[in-house]
Amino acid sequence: MVGEEGAFVLGWDEVLTEEELSVTLKVLCMSEEEFKEYKEQDGWEDDSEEEENLTLSNEALSRLKPPCKQLLYDSVLLTLESYRSDLKAEQDLLNNKEAYEKLSRREQQALHVRYGQKRILHQLLELV
Repeated sequence: MVGEEGAFVLGWDEVLTEEELSVTLKVLCMSEEEFKEYKEQDGWEDDSEEEENLTLSNEALSRLKPPCKQLLYDSVLLTLESYRSDLKAEQDLLNNKEAYEKLSRREQQALHVRYGQKRILHQLLELV
């Protein structure tokens, strides 16, 4: 359902893999009966026009149904736990010029990537 990597791509303003995330949230928040019906129909035949036009922007994420919000919130927490350090530790390292300059160029780039990923995930926590 989410592709080979099993990951969703989040940007600063919206979900970049919105169709995958939308379908995944719908399926995971279904009752057993709803899921059976979904499987029998090979998915949804006619989604409402509103759902088809829904872009998973930050604003739309904050309006998700409570079960979907909780699922997303818990998923983000699990993702953040997979990192060895937290957002504050990354920020402290970025702000410590002496420690930052001791890092190799590759380590500096990795630090920037991790910091950006964590900021996006924290933003998502706030939205849901």
